[in-house]
Formats: sequence, structure tokens, C-alpha cells
Amino acid sequence: MTDLNRRGALVLVHGAWHGPWCWDRLEPELESRGWSTSKVDLPSTSGNPDAGMYDDARAVRRHLEAVDGPVTVLAHSYGGVPVTEVAESLPNVEHVVYLAAHMLNVGEAVTTPLGGPWFPLEATMVQPPEPPEEFFYHDVPAARAEAAVSLLRPQSARSFTDPQTRASWRSVPSALIICEDDRSLPEVFVKRQLTMAGVVRRLPGGHSPFLSRPADLADAVDEVTRALAADG
Repeated sequence: MTDLNRRGALVLVHGAWHGPWCWDRLEPELESRGWSTSKVDLPSTSGNPDAGMYDDARAVRRHLEAVDGPVTVLAHSYGGVPVTEVAESLPNVEHVVYLAAHMLNVGEAVTTPLGGPWFPLEATMVQPPEPPEEFFYHDVPAARAEAAVSLLRPQSARSFTDPQTRASWRSVPSALIICEDDRSLPEVFVKRQLTMAGVVRRLPGGHSPFLSRPADLADAVDEVTRALAADG
């Protein structure tokens, strides 16, 4: 019988335009491997244009503070930004796993490495890129991808322009999982992040392996966290 406490707590932080629903297929795979999982719902996807990255970071902080004992954080895409903002200030955070996620330096926002916003400067909310099936779910079964698209929500523009005040990946042992056919995360982020993470793992497929290959992703999370623990 699997010891459900053997791996510890794993907190899941979704990316832009998504919600906690995106982890529903991954959670059973993680729990079968001994993780105790919980999910954060980021305010920046609530429809409130005033909810920016710092509001997301506060939500992540509150969630992590409520977890007993050591915790690993799995952050997807934009979710890496609020996690980076708070992880090093929380003594119970042992590891961060960046899944096709942003790893920014102090003073940078998501838009910084791109040379500025890709959306109108006056925008307060940003719609998902079109077509979302191509950007996020090109290797996800069609019915599952269609269901996911129906759940996407507008993202506050502030979440992409609020600058980082901490770079927690510098002090918290961190791993990067790269999706080899990622059509959402710009290559400029991927290339520079290869030197930022202590452990790097490549996973076949697109930006959303929690929907396309949840068992493979759970294996990858196990692999990189064991490697981080061995390095520590």
C-alpha cells in the first residue's frame, strides 16, 4: 500500500487565464505517488482588473502559510511569477518546480523580456491568445481541449506588468520542466531559464501536460524533486 505521506505537501499554482480546474487530471496521479495536494486560485483571473501579481502573491502566501510542514510548489506558466515573489520568505517551502513557467529577476515583469506588452497599453483585462487550442492544447484530446477552452477566463493586465521584488529561485532549490513543443511560452524565456534552475527536465509535448499526459508529468515532478533533495 502506498504511504500517502511519504512525499509530503505539494501546492499547485495555475497559470494565466486558467484556474484550479486545470489540475484535476494531475492530482490523482500525484496522490497515487504519495503527494498530498492542494490548489491556489489566483485573484488575477477573477475578472477584477485591479487584482495584479502582488494580489496573486498574497493569495499564494496565505495558502502556503496554512500548510503544515515542508511544502513543494508546482507553478505553471505565469504562476511562477507570484510563487517567485513569496517562496523565499516562507520557511516551509523546500522546493519550487517551474512547469513551463516564468522565472524572473528582481525588477522584471512578464512583459520585460519581451520588450513591452503585447496587448494595448490601455487594456485592463487581457483575453486568452487566439486560438487557445493551438497555444495551450494542441496535443490534448479534442473534447478535453474544448472543455478547457470553455473554462478560460480573462487575465488582469496588471498581473503581467507588476515587477518582481524577489527572485526566490536564487535561494530556494528549484527545478524547471520544459515542454519540448511549447507553443505558448516564448523561447526568450526558455533559453535564459536553463541557467536559472538547479535541475532541468524536458517533457514531450505542449504547454499543458496536466491535460495531455498527466501520468508523465507526475513522474517528472517525482524525478525533479528527488533530484533537488539529493542535491540538497
